[in-house]
Amino acid sequence: MVKVSAPTRWALRLLAIGYVFFLVAWPVAMVVQQTFADGLVTLSETLSDPQVTYALRLTAMVSFWAVLINLVFGVTISLLLVRYEFPGKRVLSALIDVPLSVSPVVVGLAILLVYNGRDGWIGRPVEEAGWQIVFDTPAMVMATCFVALPLVIREVVPVLHEIGDDQEQAARSLGANARQTFLRITLPSIKWAVVYGVVLSLARSLGEFGAVKIVSGNITGRTQTATLVVEAKYQNFAQETAYATSFMLIFASIVSLVVVAILRPQHQD
Repeated sequence: MVKVSAPTRWALRLLAIGYVFFLVAWPVAMVVQQTFADGLVTLSETLSDPQVTYALRLTAMVSFWAVLINLVFGVTISLLLVRYEFPGKRVLSALIDVPLSVSPVVVGLAILLVYNGRDGWIGRPVEEAGWQIVFDTPAMVMATCFVALPLVIREVVPVLHEIGDDQEQAARSLGANARQTFLRITLPSIKWAVVYGVVLSLARSLGEFGAVKIVSGNITGRTQTATLVVEAKYQNFAQETAYATSFMLIFASIVSLVVVAILRPQHQD
């Protein structure tokens, strides 16, 4: 361990606090201040706006399905990466991090090219069968799943490496099948990693903007999510409504993190 002087430690602490304050705390505090500048009036008026309430419900629905899909596939892929050896394993692991390095706008454009009904590879036959993907909820869920894909996996994989597979092998040697081993041994060991992954995925899904804007068409009252409402209201000089909607998204994410922190057992730290 490198020893540093007391003044250096204090300088590093102040630098870290200042960085977080100016980048995160101050901007968020300004949104909160603008939301409650007139007490609860702005928030109440925002919640009575049909455009906002519909967007919030749509955001909740899209986020729910995206988180559920990423939960199922995230845990499955994590087990595949840690417990099995197969050709292309490193490639799969690398591809999982692509959503972290690719712009969401590019993701939305890629989905649009593949699934649009005019000249998309898959979209045309699907729409001919009576289903619509782009400019509707399915494409919005797909885009949100993509941008939040790594979050569950990157929480679960390190924990699976840490706990090893000794208990799983012991359970199988005693006659437990794969389902029993997963539910009774593996899942309890990784449950908090799964919970954190879900919370991070939820927060990321609630705040998605670029990819959803491309694939949704941003149709008011149909495919306009809360983040798109924030942009529309701000550009149409309804800044108070934009601030209040932003506050509700921030509040939902922070509450999720706080609840998990409170419920998490102390011995898990």
